[in-house]
Amino acid sequence: MIQTERALQQVLEWGRSLTGFADEHAVEAVRGGQYILQRIHPSLRDTSARTGRDPQDETLIVAFYRELALLFWLDDCNDLGLIAPEQLAAVEQALGQGVPCALPGFEGCAVLRASLAALAYDRRDYAQLLDDTRCYCAALRAGHAQAAGAERWSYAEYLHNGIDSIAYANVFCCLSLLWGLDMATLRARPAFRRVLRLISAIGRLQNDLHGLDKDRSAGEADNAAILLLQRYPAMPVVEFLNDELAGHTRMLHRVMAEERFPAPWGPLIEAMAAIRAQYYQTSTSRYRSDAAGGGQRAPA
Repeated sequence: MIQTERALQQVLEWGRSLTGFADEHAVEAVRGGQYILQRIHPSLRDTSARTGRDPQDETLIVAFYRELALLFWLDDCNDLGLIAPEQLAAVEQALGQGVPCALPGFEGCAVLRASLAALAYDRRDYAQLLDDTRCYCAALRAGHAQAAGAERWSYAEYLHNGIDSIAYANVFCCLSLLWGLDMATLRARPAFRRVLRLISAIGRLQNDLHGLDKDRSAGEADNAAILLLQRYPAMPVVEFLNDELAGHTRMLHRVMAEERFPAPWGPLIEAMAAIRAQYYQTSTSRYRSDAAGGGQRAPA
């Protein structure tokens, strides 16, 4: 696999064409991308006989890391106001349609979309990635708006939106696009769609539980635990959310046991289910839960 420093430099070089892009976006993208690819590498090696896509192909790996970095950057554009609202609207439109941004300072958007379009093993994945990007951006906007508004969502509404704002669908679709994982076909299966919703809900709950202390100290309201405490101050929210997480995990395991999905989907889903312990809790920057990690919340 490509060396970490070499990959990081390529992501940083691309990110310089995005206003507000920070080193942290690249660092966490490479770190998270490496975790995922290492967990599914044996399965990708097996599928390469069918697809001809090398799991160690540097071009594919860097494209994946850049898409992850884009997701981090978009999240911070919403939460931290890295760019003006009119700039963010133009960026979202460009990324969701796969066209150049109408405003200067965001050339990296078109570069990445053109790269992924050219690399797509299955064109259906590229079309789906554009749709997933639109859903992700809409969920980020909705979450930010409700957190800042007077009327709070119910827990059900929050989790429904959080399934999109955690961006797991984007991650999976990008992997499928680059390494030919046939996600477009699998999406037609109800059991697979259920797995996507369950693992995304698990990801949202893990993210919120891990980031609770930092979100609370930063005054963030876009967190399931904080939302519940605002509605029910005496509620044991951490215990409740841990029970919710355990229940979603049991349901996920039942579906995965009943259904057989082709490689590398089993290891990939397992990797994402373990991300709190294997990724969040080992972060030295973005996902640090102590004060030394800074005031930024653990984002989607």
